[in-house]
Amino acid sequence: MKNFIFISPHFPHTYWEFCKRLKQNGVRVLGIADAPYESLSLELRQNLTEYYRVTNMEDYDQMYRGVAYFAFRYGKIDWIESNNEYWLEQDARLRTDFNVTTGLHTDGIQAIKRKSEMKKHYAEGGIPTARQLKGVEGLEEARKFAAQTGFPLIAKPDIGVGAGETHKLHNEKELENFFLQTPNAAAYVLEEFITGDICSYDAVIDSHGNPIFESMTSWPPSIMDIVNKGLELSYHVEPFIHEALRDIGRRTVNAFHVKSRFVHLEFFRLDRSRPGLGEAGDFVALEVNMRPAGGYTPDMMNYAHSTDVYKIWADMVAFDECRTPQFEQQYCAYASRRNGKEYVHSHEEVLQRYGEAIVMHEPLPEIFSAAMGNYMYTAKLHSKEEVEAFTHFVEESK
Repeated sequence: MKNFIFISPHFPHTYWEFCKRLKQNGVRVLGIADAPYESLSLELRQNLTEYYRVTNMEDYDQMYRGVAYFAFRYGKIDWIESNNEYWLEQDARLRTDFNVTTGLHTDGIQAIKRKSEMKKHYAEGGIPTARQLKGVEGLEEARKFAAQTGFPLIAKPDIGVGAGETHKLHNEKELENFFLQTPNAAAYVLEEFITGDICSYDAVIDSHGNPIFESMTSWPPSIMDIVNKGLELSYHVEPFIHEALRDIGRRTVNAFHVKSRFVHLEFFRLDRSRPGLGEAGDFVALEVNMRPAGGYTPDMMNYAHSTDVYKIWADMVAFDECRTPQFEQQYCAYASRRNGKEYVHSHEEVLQRYGEAIVMHEPLPEIFSAAMGNYMYTAKLHSKEEVEAFTHFVEESK
């Protein structure tokens, strides 16, 4: 029996699904986190063989002792994984220290944590991506960079996830203020601003670097605006993957030497020709994320492809192949609302209008609300036109 240590299996709250599918595939699932055992959901507790609580997951010594305890009690540890961006570096350190070979080690983590390091792998793979400058180069170099690319520029942390600390710099004065007023400006990168849709290539990759599941999600052009302006979030999983996205997604997997992972790779689809990057409709790399897409997106993939991505991932862990079929292909759309806003259609009207098409609706945890809204509705739909009508019906405000 394989021993799998799941780091922080209680967050996000749907991650008990990964644990359940592992157990169904004959894997022993061992959890480490800082939450009291009694606070874990019943579904999670039912699928953990044992749980080790630490008081602080940031304390590496405590995490190390947790893994050592499980190794003493159950023997060799085969997997250590959180599927969570925040813990990727610690996951890699634990794998390195316990010689767990089924994932990234510390010598490979910077390539997928630092946006500046990602650029090197994109270049090696011949994958187009926006021009970039490290903030540590300073204001004068940033001025020269802006003279080449033009404004606006996007400033974002070299290490980080989400859009909360991202800035759009429209002119030289804003660029100067960014360097003067941002204490950790050296820890940022500046990138040329690219306009277009954002699409993600979401895939489960086997131990040979081959995809055993692939999906495409279409995102709004600017998560940054949604966070900074308090807008509603809407996006959708496509029924089929665009062949050009499939090609560049697979090339990116190869460039980053991805193996045995669920990945979420983000790309721009250009809305106009850009010299050195491509023509309108071409895909340009944005960033790699070596974990599943956030929020409810894995569940949306399930509804779009009539499958079970939690089980597909667990198939990869247990068997290194997919043993889970897909059936009807359709759109799965997400639309959200903000607290404090008045909407044309009531909650009851949304549920009445879309009936059985609604597959999920619930309040969002506070930690997700800035990027994803305060209340979400998710529906299975049959066309792009239905997706647009659903989004408008949910989000139309007075």
